[in-house]
Amino acid sequence: MNKIIGAAVLSGLLCGSALAENRIDQIRPDAPALAAHGDLPIGVRTLEVSNPGQIDILNTEADKPVPRYDRPLALEIWYPAAEGTVEGGTYNDVFLRDGVTRVQLQGKAARDASPAKPDKAYPLVIISHGYPGNRFLMSHLGENLATKGYVAVSIDHTESTYDNKAAFGSTLVNRSLDQTFVLNEIDRMSKEEGNFLNGLVDASDTGLVGYSMGGYGAVITAGGGVTQASTEYTWGAPAGTLQVHLAGSDSHEALVDPRIKAAVAFGPWGMNTGFWDAKGLEGVRIPMFFIAGSDDDVSGYENGTKAIFEGTRNVERYLLTFANANHNAGAPMPSPAEGWQPSEHIDFVPFEHYADAVWDNVRMNNVSQHFITAFLGEYLKGDNEMAPFLDLIENSGDGVHAMEEDGTTPKAEHNYWAGFPARTAKGLSLMHKDAGQ
Repeated sequence: MNKIIGAAVLSGLLCGSALAENRIDQIRPDAPALAAHGDLPIGVRTLEVSNPGQIDILNTEADKPVPRYDRPLALEIWYPAAEGTVEGGTYNDVFLRDGVTRVQLQGKAARDASPAKPDKAYPLVIISHGYPGNRFLMSHLGENLATKGYVAVSIDHTESTYDNKAAFGSTLVNRSLDQTFVLNEIDRMSKEEGNFLNGLVDASDTGLVGYSMGGYGAVITAGGGVTQASTEYTWGAPAGTLQVHLAGSDSHEALVDPRIKAAVAFGPWGMNTGFWDAKGLEGVRIPMFFIAGSDDDVSGYENGTKAIFEGTRNVERYLLTFANANHNAGAPMPSPAEGWQPSEHIDFVPFEHYADAVWDNVRMNNVSQHFITAFLGEYLKGDNEMAPFLDLIENSGDGVHAMEEDGTTPKAEHNYWAGFPARTAKGLSLMHKDAGQ
């Protein structure tokens, strides 16, 4: 009994230490195989960019000239670094959910490290947060992907961040526009002599990852035009400005970019409030990987993410479901330690913004990292060795783990989820449909 208590205390101390350090790079011992970090050292840089001549949604009024402004965006860029780069670094002055408290995060990336000089440029992955959020909300994923040979770029969406939250209409209109602008900027910089991205990233081979409103943007960017009704909501985008994304419109068609080859959408918002119908979802034209909680009360599940999965009929797609999880399934980093305490600036404990009532954040992050590694590996890198990690029986709990005495050779009846250690593929399902289904 004393040994058990001692082990529990030690475990608690270790977990407490990771929490106090606000680490974003945790991999649990029971994580599925592809969740682990890759072999590449990584760096991280922050860039400020500006998209000129954009509609100023916050100051747009009906029957008045459309105001425009240069829209600023902050980017966090993770990338494979030069050989010999020392692992580890901090992210300073990161805003907590209350938009006031500043915290420090710790991870693997070395700040401003020299980039690698690969023989072949790495694929690009654009990461897009929710409303509100910030570019660090999925920093664990950005670091993880960079160690595996991607350049990951996470956007601070102006007027949609913790410290810059403004009218929802700006997010509705700008989310997808921000994603494609960042693609163009990274592509431009990758061809610019002397830029650290030159020769490092191949923007013609791009994946997109979005959470909540970032997932909403990802569906639009992938080709899912919105309904006429959604462009007219009084609480939505003002003065018909959302019509830029209207299904079947020339403006929406022009947004779809062949450089984006695949997309991941965590709990994409909008289906449950009428932003898509069958016609709009028919426009999605790249492979999609959806991730959701079965109890999502923000984006909805049956009438939300699962309905989008069912409706994007013209592409191959997947739906990973965390049983009984809510809207935070799989995407947000664990709450910083400072978020465990109430804040006078919001009417809930910031911890709630990151956490789930049923699932552990690190566990969900690890599962998501595993499947995103497999999905992007297959659809961006053409790695056929990733296919077995996606070709699974639908319900993880129905899997049979049966090995020969050597412990490595599967018996005929073995159909356990590939990459998951015995007794760990629980509470999950993975649906798969081919194009046309």
